Amino acid sequence: MARKSARTGGDRFSTATRLRLLGEQTAARVYRSQHKRQARRSRLTGRAAFLALIVCSLVVALAYPMRQYVSQRGEISEQRDRRAEAEQQVERLRDEKARLRDDMYIRRLAREHLHYVEPGETGYTMIDPEAAERRRTDQGSGDRPWYSNVWEGVDTADRE
Repeated sequence: MARKSARTGGDRFSTATRLRLLGEQTAARVYRSQHKRQARRSRLTGRAAFLALIVCSLVVALAYPMRQYVSQRGEISEQRDRRAEAEQQVERLRDEKARLRDDMYIRRLAREHLHYVEPGETGYTMIDPEAAERRRTDQGSGDRPWYSNVWEGVDTADRE
């Protein structure tokens, strides 16, 4: 045994004592690490809550102005489109105004829209056969009561 203690550097404790000390040291380390984790969690939780509160406050504070900004950008785009359409309309009206100064253009419009004919020409009017047929069916309304005729007129106006 003397040799053994010389080789190991003179161990004073038994194996049971060493195991007990090792267990106590391990338990102390585990307790310290758990305590640090709990302390760290509580600090981070408070900080995280404060950070979350700040972020939520910023989101709420910026939500309305951002919504206004986006809607105003949409309105600006819409107004630009309207302005472009108005400019095209003005250009068309200027062209029409320039054409209306020409006598030949006015004569052509009078012929097309007002059915004017030049002296010596013969004018023709075409009648739609379907319209004439519709008129014939309406002539039989004399033998019905007046309110039926009025009601049928309302229905006919709705269909057309």
